[in-house]
Amino acid sequence: MSAFLDTALDPVTLARARAGEDDALAAVYRAFEVPVRTLARRIVTPRSAAEDVTQDVFVDLITRLHQFEGRGSFAGWVRSIAVSRCLMHLRSPWHRGRRWLESATDTAHDERADGEWTYRAASVADRADAIDLERALARLGDRARAVVWLHDVEGYTHAEIGALFGASASFSKSQLARAHRQLRVLLHVAGDDTSRCPVVSAT
Repeated sequence: MSAFLDTALDPVTLARARAGEDDALAAVYRAFEVPVRTLARRIVTPRSAAEDVTQDVFVDLITRLHQFEGRGSFAGWVRSIAVSRCLMHLRSPWHRGRRWLESATDTAHDERADGEWTYRAASVADRADAIDLERALARLGDRARAVVWLHDVEGYTHAEIGALFGASASFSKSQLARAHRQLRVLLHVAGDDTSRCPVVSAT
């Protein structure tokens, strides 16, 4: 489940933030720091780049607060900015060049989880599964990883994901199916393909 769904900001604080009051802007940052950083780290690699994207999201958020007109949830609006920033990074020439260099030199990215995983694992075994999933996701291609997270965790539809990539819903469906097969191999999960990522349930 998307961490953004559990995040809310009261209208008074939001109004004060739009007016540029420092303490209200700090409250916005505190409220959305974890969901924004979590999304960035699951879509963007390496972690240092995800941190840069996270900071870019908050710069965009603060400078564009006046554009939020109250249509829909504020959390959904923040999430759309975060997703846009992540995809902008994946499309950047710098990122594509780094990925090419990694593949040419066979230096796979493998980072350990640091406890900010948004699946609220109830047991040691579940936390271990979450760490394994993070490593497996990091080994997927950029588009596949983004599609998995956007569909299985953030709840985007295939049509919405296709539009984000300038493609069709079929693009999203095929990317997700291939990514699920890869994840099952990486996680050694037996069984038929499902419509959801083969991981422990979020709470």
